[in-house]
Amino acid sequence: MDLKKHIRAIPDWPKKGIIFRDITTLIQNPEALHHSIDVFKKRYLDKDINKVVGIEARGFIFGALIAYELKLPFVIVRKPNKLPPPVDKMEYELEYGKDAIEISKGSIEKGDKVLIVDDLVATGGTLKATIDLVEKHGGEVHELACVIDLPEVRVKDKLKDYPIFKLVDFEGG
Repeated sequence: MDLKKHIRAIPDWPKKGIIFRDITTLIQNPEALHHSIDVFKKRYLDKDINKVVGIEARGFIFGALIAYELKLPFVIVRKPNKLPPPVDKMEYELEYGKDAIEISKGSIEKGDKVLIVDDLVATGGTLKATIDLVEKHGGEVHELACVIDLPEVRVKDKLKDYPIFKLVDFEGG
């Protein structure tokens, strides 16, 4: 199935010069969503993974479905002040400042083999911060799973030590 046909392109949003890749159209199509989750399930079914981590917000959709299909615990990573305490926070640099993400303490344990899921990888900042949180708690990152990769946007050296599996990529943003 050509998933690119199910991902809407929105030019000049959120700012001029950006082409936003909208996965809501993919999610609204039952066949496209089922196909996406089936591809992820087949890839990770017999891998040495014991937890799936999903990044706010669209990473929750795919991560939860993957965890469900693999019968694994699902761990969420959120923007600050969205999870009840105790949490652990990781700040990261953006092109225009700083941001942070949080994870519930105790949700990742030493030796956990983790699959990190997000809808899109662009600059890699949020994914790298999530990796840092997982590793800080003793987890090992098996792979990064994304629906969309924007390889020309990504600052590759942030994620160079981690394999990335994506369903589609869009050259040129």
